Amino acid sequence: MAHQKLDISVYREANETIVLLTGEIDLHTAPRLSAAVDDALTQDPVRVVLDMRGVTFCDSRGLGTLVILARAAARSRAVLVLANLGDFLKRLLAVSGIGEHFVIREPAPEPDTAELGLSDVEETGTDSGQSYGRPGSGEEHTR
Repeated sequence: MAHQKLDISVYREANETIVLLTGEIDLHTAPRLSAAVDDALTQDPVRVVLDMRGVTFCDSRGLGTLVILARAAARSRAVLVLANLGDFLKRLLAVSGIGEHFVIREPAPEPDTAELGLSDVEETGTDSGQSYGRPGSGEEHTR
């Protein structure tokens, strides 16, 4: 069986360091993740954000590594934040009982049509010979 890899990209911003992860966190890749976060902590960020939107797998070693990294961040007076968790990672943290020990950043919600002003679009009559469109908008059409 071919082993998946873990791609790690690190971005520094004013108060936080973002560690973008793509791939699998397991026995083989956890040491690289630890090294990346340990290196990020040497820059004294307020937060180290693990952007996990691209994580496709995490085993018990990966979970253990996340706990160890959260403790290392706390010792460095920083906060480890897990961001953009997929459904499987949310379930994994919940089932394992360790999810409550992490700071989790949820993605911003998608705007709905009401916020976009699309909910007030209405159709006025669809029978033959009647107009439809937004009343008073000058966009009425006749069938």
